[in-house]
Amino acid sequence: MGDKANAHPGAAGRATAADHPASVRNVVLVGHRGAGKTTLVEALALTAGAVNRAGRVEDGGTVSDFDDIEHRQQRSVQLSLVPVGWDGVKINLLDTPGYADFVGELRAGLRAADAALFVVSAADGVDGSTRLVWEECAAVGMPRAIVITHLEAARADFEETVRSCAAAFGGDDPDAVLPLYLPLRGTPGPDGHAPVTGLTGLLSRTLFDYASGQREESEPGAGERAGIEEARNRLIEGIIAESEDETLMDRYLGGAEIDVTTLVADLERAVARGSFFPVLAAAPAADGARQGLGTVELLELITRGFPTPLERAAPQVTDPAGDGRELKPCDPDGPLVAEVVKTSSDPYVGRVCLVRVFSGTLRPDDTVHVLGHGLTGPGRRGGPAHESDERVGALSAPFGKQQRALTHCVAGDLACVAKLSRAETGDTLSAKDDPLLMEPWELPDPLLPLAIEAHSNADEDRLSQGLARLVAEDPTMRLEQNPDTHQLVLWCLGEAHADVALERLRTRYGVQVDVVAHRVPLRETFAARAAGRGRHVKQSGGHGQFAICEIEVEPLPGGSGIEFVDKVVGGSVPRQFVPSVEKGVRAQAAKGVAAGYPLIDVRVTLLDGKAHSVDSSDAAFQTAGALALREAAADARINLLEPVAEVTVLIGDDYVGTVMSDLSGRRGRVLGTEQAGGGRTSIRAEVPEIEIGRYAVDLRSLSHGTARFHRAYARHEPMPAQVADRLRKETPGRG
Repeated sequence: MGDKANAHPGAAGRATAADHPASVRNVVLVGHRGAGKTTLVEALALTAGAVNRAGRVEDGGTVSDFDDIEHRQQRSVQLSLVPVGWDGVKINLLDTPGYADFVGELRAGLRAADAALFVVSAADGVDGSTRLVWEECAAVGMPRAIVITHLEAARADFEETVRSCAAAFGGDDPDAVLPLYLPLRGTPGPDGHAPVTGLTGLLSRTLFDYASGQREESEPGAGERAGIEEARNRLIEGIIAESEDETLMDRYLGGAEIDVTTLVADLERAVARGSFFPVLAAAPAADGARQGLGTVELLELITRGFPTPLERAAPQVTDPAGDGRELKPCDPDGPLVAEVVKTSSDPYVGRVCLVRVFSGTLRPDDTVHVLGHGLTGPGRRGGPAHESDERVGALSAPFGKQQRALTHCVAGDLACVAKLSRAETGDTLSAKDDPLLMEPWELPDPLLPLAIEAHSNADEDRLSQGLARLVAEDPTMRLEQNPDTHQLVLWCLGEAHADVALERLRTRYGVQVDVVAHRVPLRETFAARAAGRGRHVKQSGGHGQFAICEIEVEPLPGGSGIEFVDKVVGGSVPRQFVPSVEKGVRAQAAKGVAAGYPLIDVRVTLLDGKAHSVDSSDAAFQTAGALALREAAADARINLLEPVAEVTVLIGDDYVGTVMSDLSGRRGRVLGTEQAGGGRTSIRAEVPEIEIGRYAVDLRSLSHGTARFHRAYARHEPMPAQVADRLRKETPGRG
């Protein structure tokens, strides 16, 4: 595993279509923003011979040329696939964004991968969001390894970073997180900082020197050998503790020398099993160099230590009727089951889907059945259920902005599929005559509202189509046409997520939008009993209008809606016109009686009225009913009601006091707290929705990106008078 004295197999260069799942490795790179994931992918591609020394692919562009937005914003905003070949194995490297707003891209990468590389900066250490992703991987038993980058930084400390990784990722067994190599440092410079020029292999006691730009092996001197024995012994004990050979520990403690081949084999099995997590170091190649430090070792770990797709359990699938179906793990000859893990739009090709094949073999020109979920709620997609038969276009492997044609995509492999015009992220592709559906992966709820309007009439014509495509590509966005405020709201995960959505609308779909203030759906209600008289009498020649009604309005408990009661006696309002009065009252209630918000939770009682044998009509009594309600409101105190959300915050114990104080400052009422395990606490509170419009952003700042929250509508309740007065001043003339 890169630690054998003769373990340099040479690069296989450009990756092509795999012929069998055993020759595929799917690896997702995880880490916080700035940890160096994309740089590491480029370094691995260079070592594997997929790019030249300038970082250019053979047919133009760089390996990181994924999206123009990424270049403008200088950050990764989407999942990117870079396939490379090494030692006869196709390695699909899945580079994920490190920014929390794009966690949906990260989840897609985890879904498509069979193992994870956690990239940790030696200068910055482990952040809280990376810990959360580690726990997600641990929950499903995904094999993991750790790569330490930025060793060239002045404040970089490899040994301290390893200790922090063991504390953060080791859980009850910190000896499961141990380095396979130690940095080999060169001559200190004028500032006293000694650059890392190579690695010391602990198991083989071999030096791998990259100072010349090509890995060179040598034996350590006596002084160097003595310095690595303590780390080597600890590594051996960690490997033996995970060995399936129960006699190995006794032999080792008895003083027997364990063969390196045996140790490497046990190490590879423990890594693939997800019970041991080796730590490596890597750095990009220097100018003119062919190999980056640690890249050979990392490629060997991936090919020899990470599992093949065959070792992943078959996905849970059902037929359209909901009946379960058993599949063999990653069978190339089995029924076709593939999943769209990402969709994007190409200006020349159209919609392009990144697909992971879990069973069967996908080929160009196949006709496949596209089946999508119509599920809503936490972690579910909100679009309608849909299905269609579509013909597969060309299959290709992406590399930068280039697409390299593939003849097929075998179970366990990934490929880009063109011309699936109706497929969306999360959809299942299966055989036309044998439709199947995979269980969707969990997605975070978008909780930051972005209210938008078309900038011009021309934009209005393109807006709906652009938004539909945007939401189809990114299931962590949700589109809402609010029936109460009549606003078009795009729900996002954060400000950066919203910025990317707006830029894609503008640059990709040619739609310019204006962002407007998001409004919450307020309501009105009567604070006390009131009476009103509606008089609608007009005599202007010809058929007149005559309707008079008297009503009483009283408040009801929350959630009661509008209740209409008829208490007319003696026929003062003819029976045929009582429904007309009710219709007029309800129409006026929907428009509001004070600030222009719908009226709710009142009982309106029709007490009396007058009619004319000729001039009374349905329309006249509707108008009279509306006038009566408005007159009652004119002499009464009207309360503004605001929606209150039940909020659940999952937060680290260190931030509980800060978050609870912040919730109180938002007029929130804390309902309770409970321990959630893993050093976290769950806080339940009720908070007015008008106070948490930006809570997704503010909570991330308060918790340094480690908190999560969920919100659900609870009820409407009276808004404090001072808040209502301020709101009326901010929105003059409403209603």
